[in-house]
Amino acid sequence: MLRFAVLLFLVGAALCGPSPLRTKDEVEEYRKFLQSTRHGEAFKTTSSALNPFGNIWEQSGKFEGDIILDDWQIDELVKSYADGRAAYIFPNTKWPYNTVVYDYAPGHFNQQQIDYIEWSIGHIVHYSGCVRFRRRNANDRNYVLITAQNNGCYASVGWWHDRGIHTLNLQQPGCQNIIIIIHEFLHVLGFFHMQSTYNRYDYVRIHWENIQRGMEHNFERYENNMVSNLGIRYEHMSCMHYSSHAFSTNGRATISATRAHEGVMGQMNFVTHWDWVRLSRHYNCPGAWTAEYVEKMEEEVEKTKHLYLPAEAAQETEENGQE
Repeated sequence: MLRFAVLLFLVGAALCGPSPLRTKDEVEEYRKFLQSTRHGEAFKTTSSALNPFGNIWEQSGKFEGDIILDDWQIDELVKSYADGRAAYIFPNTKWPYNTVVYDYAPGHFNQQQIDYIEWSIGHIVHYSGCVRFRRRNANDRNYVLITAQNNGCYASVGWWHDRGIHTLNLQQPGCQNIIIIIHEFLHVLGFFHMQSTYNRYDYVRIHWENIQRGMEHNFERYENNMVSNLGIRYEHMSCMHYSSHAFSTNGRATISATRAHEGVMGQMNFVTHWDWVRLSRHYNCPGAWTAEYVEKMEEEVEKTKHLYLPAEAAQETEENGQE
């Protein structure tokens, strides 16, 4: 997740791409881009029309579509971009004691909406094996504040001790979908997007000519000393993968597979068993590195994924299972 690769330790990074020597204008353009994502101005206005196949979280105007950067992270990313430093590294982004502390913004959700989010959280607890959630108490300084601002689906990545309030926004309506909610919580738990991992060019091609001008930075990737794939192969079907037309400027694909794969790239119909295994391994859940655990997760996801599929796809899945 990255189901891709997890943000084990970095949020700011020297991103693989052009020459490390940038001009003053290039650096300033990069800063403006990052600042525009901080305030959600990057892509929302035109994305829906140009990307009818895309996911709503890709269209939320943040970094990589739905990632909230802190101001200090922007500063470090700009410094890295300007002087070609390998990375800005900070300690572990895992939540202490494997426990996410959270609360709801007053007046943002009705009880039915809260119950749905709690149901989604329950899936993370169940499938991860050892990740826990608890509501914030008065002594908690660092916690996730779940909001329903009318500007998309987005979240902060990982835990950071100086952040205080960690953001997770679920626009209503639009983001009230269990897979979208889990996707955003996976950011909170420490993951970037799948296609940003270091070995992506073994599996996909980026069509830079089809990407909206100024959005190219959303397709940069991290080197193998910055992220970990946790011993798991690249997966096109991850719920943390871009759709094929993410950030398109002309309605054409911006990312395509270079080898055969199952399913639809960037699908948001269910969380794959590899998504869950990556989460379990990131948090060192018992047994997560064993073949038996992987097999168990695959069987469990296969038994339950029809519950989240659109009606037609669910019916097709059931019919195939009866053959």
